[in-house]
Amino acid sequence: MDSSFWGIVPEKASLPLGQITLPVQFGTTKHFRVDYVNFLVADFNTPYHAILGRPALTKFMVVPHYTYLVLKMSTEQGVLSLCANLDVTYSYEKECFALTEATDISIRMEDLEIPTMEATRTSTKSKEVKEVVLVPGD
Repeated sequence: MDSSFWGIVPEKASLPLGQITLPVQFGTTKHFRVDYVNFLVADFNTPYHAILGRPALTKFMVVPHYTYLVLKMSTEQGVLSLCANLDVTYSYEKECFALTEATDISIRMEDLEIPTMEATRTSTKSKEVKEVVLVPGD
């Protein structure tokens, strides 16, 4: 592959390291759907292990319901509904946002110039030191 990944990590692109074809199964042993999916392998530090894109969803004829975090697809046994765990999804989203924010800050810090320190000026006048009592008796 000679095209880059964009949009996974802000302002960073990556060339795929290669690709692999794996069997992907949704469901249980009694009610399932299995097919082979091509995955592009990339070197990203994200909480996601795999991202199923439109070609994979099309291959499985998936109907995604993003609001309810449900995927529905047809099988020989009928409609298979896959529901996400909202607590796990929320924790992954928090982790992903924190990682994205840290990456964004890191990218911005690379662009900053470190100011050089000017030599401190010493005054020729002697400064008088005056003691101030803030709390009586201290």
